Amino acid sequence: MKGRSWRPFFMAKPFKIPQSVLVVIYTAALDVLLIRRADSQALGETYWQSVTGSKDHADEDWHSTARREVLEETGIDCSAPSNHLADWQLENVYDIYPQWLHRYAPGVARNTEHLFGLCVPKRCDVRLNPREHTAFQWLPYQLAADQCFSPSNAEAILQLPRMVQRAERQQETER
Repeated sequence: MKGRSWRPFFMAKPFKIPQSVLVVIYTAALDVLLIRRADSQALGETYWQSVTGSKDHADEDWHSTARREVLEETGIDCSAPSNHLADWQLENVYDIYPQWLHRYAPGVARNTEHLFGLCVPKRCDVRLNPREHTAFQWLPYQLAADQCFSPSNAEAILQLPRMVQRAERQQETER
């Protein structure tokens, strides 16, 4: 099995690292991409969210985690010339939802989430991983915030106009 990682069937999946990214994907018109979690229906809810995901290893830097998760969850390449990934220099620390605690090592109850914004030129179709997400939608940012199940995700989306203005000011000073 050359090129494939081999692991006996009885080996448990490693615990998630309690360090993750939240990436708000948006257009210049402040339309925001939301994706619906595949486990929503099994939990009896509909969970809409932005791109999220944990570090693969403790040494993975935040930018690498953000780029990897966006590509894995949407098929969008952050490094495409028309896309702009910005580190918002914000973090949330929150209690892990009880239904997902089993994914973390025993005793881990809190997660640190690092925020990014990804500006794309226009609304686009995305390529979802059906094991993780089952639908997507583009909404004006206020409506997108209302659809999010996570309060930290909703708050990040509501900060979008301020973060865009901050990025524009920063770009002007760099010229």
